[in-house]
Amino acid sequence: MKNTLVHQNATLGGNITLGNFTTIENDVIIGNNTRIGNNVTILNGTRIGANCQIHSNVILGGIPQDLKYRDEYTLLEIGDHNIIREFVTINKGTTSKTRTVIGNSNLIMSNAHIGHDCIIGNNCVIGFSVGIAGEVEVGNWSNISGLTAVHQFSIIGEHTMISGLSRVVKDIPPYIMAAHDPLQYLGLNLVGLKRRGFDSKKLEELKAIYRILFQEKRNTKFALQLIESEFEQTIERDKVLDFIRDSKRGIIKGYRE
Repeated sequence: MKNTLVHQNATLGGNITLGNFTTIENDVIIGNNTRIGNNVTILNGTRIGANCQIHSNVILGGIPQDLKYRDEYTLLEIGDHNIIREFVTINKGTTSKTRTVIGNSNLIMSNAHIGHDCIIGNNCVIGFSVGIAGEVEVGNWSNISGLTAVHQFSIIGEHTMISGLSRVVKDIPPYIMAAHDPLQYLGLNLVGLKRRGFDSKKLEELKAIYRILFQEKRNTKFALQLIESEFEQTIERDKVLDFIRDSKRGIIKGYRE
C-alpha cells in the first residue's frame, strides 16, 4: 500500500484489502473481507458491511449537497455484499432522516451519485451515471438503467425496471417497467419477476390490476376502489394499493400511443 492513510480510530474488520492513495477517516467502520481500491475516500460517519467491493476513486460519506446542512452529525450506512464501481459518490444524511442507507447485495455502477437521506433497498442495480437526488427511496430488486435522473423525494417501487436516459419526476409503482419521456407505464417487469419466482397466476393478477389502473382510462381513486373490491386480497395487490394511496408526488401515467 502506497500513501494510504487510515486514521487510528477507524474500525476495520478482518481480511480488509486497501488500495494505494486511499484515505479512511476516524469515524468509519468497515466489515470483514471488504476490498477497497485505489484513491478511495471514506469520510467520517460511514459504515460499510462485510464482503463489499469498493472500486477506485469512490467517495463515500461526503457532506450533503444541501444548503440546509449545518455540519450536524449524520451517517452513511452501507450493508453487506455491495459492489460499488469507479467514481461513485454517496453522501451521508441530514437532520431530515439522519442517514443515507444502502441495503445488501446492490450493484452501483460507475459514475453514479446517490444523494443525502436516500434509502436504497436490497439487490438493486443502479446503472452507469444514474443521478439520484436527496430523500429518494428505491425498493428491493429495482433496476435503474444508465443516465437516468431521479428527482428528490421520488419513490421507486420494488421489482421495477426503468429504461436508460429516463427522467423520474413521479413515483413508480412496484412490479412494472417504465420508459419514454414523459416516463410511462410500459407493462410488467416480466423478465425480472420470472427470475424472482413469480408464477403465471401471480403475473396474470398483476397484469389485470395494472390494466385497470393504466389502460382503462379510469379515475385513479375509482380504479383503486375497483381493484380492492374485485381482487382477492394478496400481498402484491395490497402493495400496489398502498403504494399508490401513500404517494405524495403522484404516480407515472399509463402508456400513450
